Amino acid sequence: MVVSENTLKWGLCLYPPLLFQRIWVKKFHKGFRGVDVKIAKSIFNKNYNGSIFGGTIYAATDPFYALLFDQLLQRAGFKVRVWLKSASIQYLKPGRGHLYFTIYVTDDMLNEAITALNSTGKFVKAYPMEIKNAEGELCATVMNEVYIRNLHQGEEPIIAY
Repeated sequence: MVVSENTLKWGLCLYPPLLFQRIWVKKFHKGFRGVDVKIAKSIFNKNYNGSIFGGTIYAATDPFYALLFDQLLQRAGFKVRVWLKSASIQYLKPGRGHLYFTIYVTDDMLNEAITALNSTGKFVKAYPMEIKNAEGELCATVMNEVYIRNLHQGEEPIIAY
């Protein structure tokens, strides 16, 4: 479904798996070219050591590359199925306060996906993410492998679904 940046932002902010873990979408960039996310430390996601639970950090990174690619490709006329195929995370420093990350989808990333969808009907690639604290210190790195399948390969993409 094609939605606006603001509609998807509020839909995700109120989505229970993100809401109860205090994962907050600050904003989607214009045209879904990126997203800014905050992981707020709270009693709901604090672990025994007083830092943000690793599962919360991991969950925060899960949906965003898939959502960005889905919205961008729908706007380009593709009917696609997009999901996170795999992910790996390395915790580098405890998240003792709020954590933040920003991801972008560049023209090169989008064009690479479109070329693969038009030629083979699917696209699989891993993208890095960096989770930082308010001081800008790197607390975790994540690799998210995105899987995209063209549901109408061979058809001329004329409208977004």
